[in-house]
Amino acid sequence: MSEYPELSYKQIISALQRLGFIVIRQKGSHIRLQKRVLDKIIKITVPAHKPVNPNTLRQLLKQSGIDIQTFKDNL
Repeated sequence: MSEYPELSYKQIISALQRLGFIVIRQKGSHIRLQKRVLDKIIKITVPAHKPVNPNTLRQLLKQSGIDIQTFKDNL
């Protein structure tokens, strides 16, 4: 079993918001979030799928610089 769970996009967005991300916009089935870290802006796009593929979640966390345990703690 993968350490990355199958979650709905709403659960993922809620956890990311707890970690400081802000929803910027939605276009179709993609939701754009961003977070300012020092002098850098991290932008990620979450697909509005139920459930989101665990590999997609892994890539989102990699892009955002969040480890899986921190993410799970904020679910």
